[in-house]
Amino acid sequence: MLTQEDDQQLVERVQRGDKRAFDLLVLKYQHKILGLIVRFVHDTHEAQDVAQEAFVKAYRALGNFRGDSAFYTWLYRIAINTAKNYLVSRGRRPPDSDVSSDDAEFYDGDHGLKDIESPERTLLRDEIEATVHRTIAQLPDDLRTALTLREFEGLSYEDIAGVMQCPVGTVRSRIFRAREAIDKSLQPLLQET
Repeated sequence: MLTQEDDQQLVERVQRGDKRAFDLLVLKYQHKILGLIVRFVHDTHEAQDVAQEAFVKAYRALGNFRGDSAFYTWLYRIAINTAKNYLVSRGRRPPDSDVSSDDAEFYDGDHGLKDIESPERTLLRDEIEATVHRTIAQLPDDLRTALTLREFEGLSYEDIAGVMQCPVGTVRSRIFRAREAIDKSLQPLLQET
C-alpha cells in the first residue's frame, strides 16, 4: 500500500503533468472516499457521482496543493465539501438512517453456526441501531462530520482537525458532544433492558 511519502511523490508527479500518477491516487482512495460520501448522501449511485466530482475537483486543484497537510486530509476535505454542496443543491439533508438491517446470517465461516439471538434481543439491537443512526443524522453538520471521520473512517483527531480546518481541541469537543447526544438518545432504550 502507498504511504504518505508515496502520496507526496505522486502529487509532485501529477503537478509535473503525469496523469497516470493521479490514477494511482484515485485507486488508493476511491473506496475510502466513496464510503465517506455514502454516509452523507445515503445512496450508492449518487455517492459514486459525487465521489467522481470530488476527484475531478481534486485533480483540478492539485496544482495549488502545497502539502501543508497530508494529501488524504486535503482529499477528505474536498470530498466532504462536495457531498455537502451536493445535498444543498438538492435542497435536502441526509435521511434518518444510512444503514439498513442486514438479513440474519446464520453461518459464520470461522466458527460454524452463529448464536441465534432471541426475537426480543434482535428487536432491541435493531432499535438501538436505528436510534443511533437517526441521532447521527440529526446532529449539526460539524458534530456529524467529526464523529463520522473518527468512528466510521478511523481518522485520528489530528487528521480530523486538518480535514475540518479547526484545532484538535475543537474536534475532541465536537466528538464528545456527538457521543453525548447519542448516549442521551439511547437512555430510554437501555433503561428498558
